[in-house]
Amino acid sequence: MKKFIQTIKNIFKIEELRKRIVYTILLLLVYRLGSFIVLPGIDSTMLANLQDTASTGLVGLLNMFSGGAFGNASIFALGVMPYISASIVIQLLGVFVPYFKKLQMEGESGRRKMNQLTRYLTIVILCIQGPAYMASLHSQIPQEAFLAVNRLGWSSFMFNLVSTVILIGGTMFVMWLGERITDRGIGNGISLIIMVGIIARLPYALTAEIGEKVNSTTGGLLLLVVELIILFFVFVAAIALVQATRRVPVQYAKRVVGNRQYGGARQYIPMKINAAGVMPIIFAQALMLFPLIFSRFDATRGLAATLSNYTGFWYNFFFFIMVVAFTYFYTAVTVNPTMMAEDMKKNGGFIPGVKPGKKTVEYLDTIMSRVTLPGSIFLGLIAILPAFAMIFGINNQFASFYGGTSLLILVGVVLDTLQQIESHLLMRHYDGLMKTGRLKGRSGM
Repeated sequence: MKKFIQTIKNIFKIEELRKRIVYTILLLLVYRLGSFIVLPGIDSTMLANLQDTASTGLVGLLNMFSGGAFGNASIFALGVMPYISASIVIQLLGVFVPYFKKLQMEGESGRRKMNQLTRYLTIVILCIQGPAYMASLHSQIPQEAFLAVNRLGWSSFMFNLVSTVILIGGTMFVMWLGERITDRGIGNGISLIIMVGIIARLPYALTAEIGEKVNSTTGGLLLLVVELIILFFVFVAAIALVQATRRVPVQYAKRVVGNRQYGGARQYIPMKINAAGVMPIIFAQALMLFPLIFSRFDATRGLAATLSNYTGFWYNFFFFIMVVAFTYFYTAVTVNPTMMAEDMKKNGGFIPGVKPGKKTVEYLDTIMSRVTLPGSIFLGLIAILPAFAMIFGINNQFASFYGGTSLLILVGVVLDTLQQIESHLLMRHYDGLMKTGRLKGRSGM
């Protein structure tokens, strides 16, 4: 405890680090305040149905990512998910489209161009999601809640148009906050905004769970203690999944310059057990919504109900299979063994016992496939853990913290932020946040 207090003091002794932390906290507060500002012209007292709908399924996931702004009909209701969707599309295009491949190879200038294209694509996605969100509002809340239409005489088209523009502006403002945090704050801004939104839902979920257990007559408090202990071990397992790597040894040949020799040292390529992060879960959750389309037809209604049951066997079985499959797919897209082998060859490196060139590419691809298998299975198990939590009687909102996207985002972002803080401490010769070793974030070792 004494060491922890001293580390906190050391953090605030470093002026630059102190300013970055305070700046980050202030911008996150701005975001949280904005998530409670309801769209102009809507009665905030009539949003109960929308909030109930936004507590389960993919809509519940979007509401969690936005910190409750989705269910509050806030100006930040669409959050940063459109930006994340655009980033995923641009990243995938960088694998399949030559123009985007060229941009990736152009260094800083190419990165700026891709960021600009990501912003443009975000606006396109917002122009689709904004009207869809307004249509959802009209179907979820009473028509009396639209004050601008009922009292000011606005047409529904004009009200939806103005509200869509506000939603687009809100998301772009949130993106700007994230970029400011990344540039002048601490940690990755977009990731921190998502994490704060998830954490903001934790008190509500925990309060609801405590209320249910207190009112229970069958040892509710004891069950609550057991639940919290299990949650702790799930967090530990998620940390292990995020940090686990396999190191591939690389020997660098000696270079002779004049009368001096350079290089010759052995280094390691860290192969991540889970290189895909949370993206496989997001993709799989999106696909699991398709059976709902067939619930309107009598012939397929029973099958759709079976595949849409969040706690049912078949839903979780297919969900698990898709998470494993998408883990392999996304790893293959983001990890390029050919590029790794070429970079190794340019720097005079080679893997002991493996011939350079095609053999090195095949070796790296084989290692990556073997490393990804346990990672994908572990990720699939974490993805379906909330279903098991709900089966054992845990509140739906609180159960989402037992696994899935929210848990991995919390763990990954916290580790990344602590890693940046530790680097600032070590640069100024202060002790880090851990006694031995160094923190490892999602970016590797």
